[in-house]
Amino acid sequence: MSISTPSGDQRRPTVVSTGKKPAAGAKPAAGKTATGGRPGGARPAAGGGKGPRKPITPVKVKQGRAWGPMALFVAVGVLAAAIVGYGAYAVIQGNKSWEDKAADIPGIQNIRKSDPDSLKYEKHKSGPIQYAKYTPPVGGVHNDSWQNCMGDVYDAPIANEHAVHSLEHGAVWVTYRPDLPKDQVEKLAAKVRGKEKTLMSPYDKLDAPISLQAWGYQLKVQNADDSRIDDFISALRVNASVEGPTANCSQGITATGTTPRDLPQGGDSGGGMPGQPQ
Repeated sequence: MSISTPSGDQRRPTVVSTGKKPAAGAKPAAGKTATGGRPGGARPAAGGGKGPRKPITPVKVKQGRAWGPMALFVAVGVLAAAIVGYGAYAVIQGNKSWEDKAADIPGIQNIRKSDPDSLKYEKHKSGPIQYAKYTPPVGGVHNDSWQNCMGDVYDAPIANEHAVHSLEHGAVWVTYRPDLPKDQVEKLAAKVRGKEKTLMSPYDKLDAPISLQAWGYQLKVQNADDSRIDDFISALRVNASVEGPTANCSQGITATGTTPRDLPQGGDSGGGMPGQPQ
């Protein structure tokens, strides 16, 4: 209820809260909110109005590192380094001489350097020739006729005397023990078949499963999967020729057998052509 005084200035009536909610549509008294609270809706602090509540410290949530972009960045960096490195390696390899490439093959024997006298000869020789120092032979005296070396794969032993002449022309002669498994023989044949300045044949009494020969070079390996076989062929085929890269490998002996064939129309001088096989 309201109480007014008869005299003095007209004052705003004092409203005494009865604890009851105001009637619907009634306006709250001045200085009060509709809910009877203080202006602004602020409530007294808990605990008897001892002051405002302490602000709540926000919880910081740590985010994990962005590993995806980092991994991609590292992968791209590694790939770029590999490309640059391979390019540099290719340039270096391309600038190497064939002699240096051969020297880089582990286990290769360079007879040109270690025993050059064994490779010397003055002229061709007919009939059987003893090659006691290196088996199979890698150079020296040989027959007037060469073994055909146009990627020929022989299924039986051939004469040393003709094969050495093929080496003189720049051929790589791949030999293997007759008991080498067939799948290994086929892998070797695939490296030779149809490739000019190469030939292949079985060889009795080898001290290794596989032996490769070029003029003045030899490499012995245990199986046809050895990557050094390709390295040997790549470095020495044609390059190891004593008579130059144009020395002939066709129209040579195609027959097998370890006894040399002395052809009636021989004559090889600096890559000349021998007589036809009889």
